[in-house]
Amino acid sequence: MGTKRDLEAIEARRIAGARMLKRKVAQADVALELGVSRQAVSVWARQLSEVNGAVGKLKARTLGRPKRLDAGQCESLSGLLVAGALQAGFPTELWTVKRVRAVVAREFGVQYSQTGCWELLRSLGFSPQKPEKRATQRNEEAILAWKRKTWPALKKKRGARAEPSSS
Repeated sequence: MGTKRDLEAIEARRIAGARMLKRKVAQADVALELGVSRQAVSVWARQLSEVNGAVGKLKARTLGRPKRLDAGQCESLSGLLVAGALQAGFPTELWTVKRVRAVVAREFGVQYSQTGCWELLRSLGFSPQKPEKRATQRNEEAILAWKRKTWPALKKKRGARAEPSSS
């Protein structure tokens, strides 16, 4: 999911503001020049003093809520999903969101909502898929023979009409 913000432009504006603050330009003038709020410039000035004036270390916080699983846990979850649901202790090979949520809770102690679990799966590169519903006793050769021989004989012929009965 992308962001509508131009993060590079925001970062460039923050660096420009920090450089102006280092040249002792008043905070109100920096805000006016860059088109930002005075509160934002005040935050930049405080951050700049915390990093001892190092403009390069002035970074923005990451956007959004922090991830619940780190990169190693996500990789481990991907491995569990690829290994299969049977391997994870489920009676069939079908992965459902409910099952994935149960595995995440059991393995990592993290609870996900159904929507959050879908987003997690999408971020890991998995897509929702439905298995084909076919009988295990299905005989492909018999079906093919029926389609080639029996079905054409049962099909109505094009243009053939029933003869009217003469009474």
